[in-house]
Amino acid sequence: MIREIVKDTVVLMKKSKPASKADLGVAGDLLDTFRANTERCVGMAANMIGEHKNIIVVQMGMIPVVMMNPKILSHSKERYETEEGCLSLSGTRKTYRWKEIEVEYHDMLMKKHRNHYAGFTAEIIQHEIDHCNGIII
Repeated sequence: MIREIVKDTVVLMKKSKPASKADLGVAGDLLDTFRANTERCVGMAANMIGEHKNIIVVQMGMIPVVMMNPKILSHSKERYETEEGCLSLSGTRKTYRWKEIEVEYHDMLMKKHRNHYAGFTAEIIQHEIDHCNGIII
């Protein structure tokens, strides 16, 4: 189900709770909402649809990937300054991101994954994990 995008910063600043198999409906709604907004975004977190669960979706090439309970295990020493936008906020803001990250997460079948990401994909994942932690750019 496509949900409305939350723009209330008080709601967005609330830290998300771990997701479980019981939250697969939230993951499905997040994916539906993301797909409905692909012309305007490359990632989305569950709190952006009003659900404080640790779930994100990230566009990776042509495929949107749902990550449940994503966790950055390690990162490069090198960071860079970038400017990011967000569907929940107006305009863009400067922030810093690591060039490379290693992330562990569960997919929608609750299978655990551990992958290395770099460049723009790493930036998107960091932005969405920040959302889960109540951090707004």
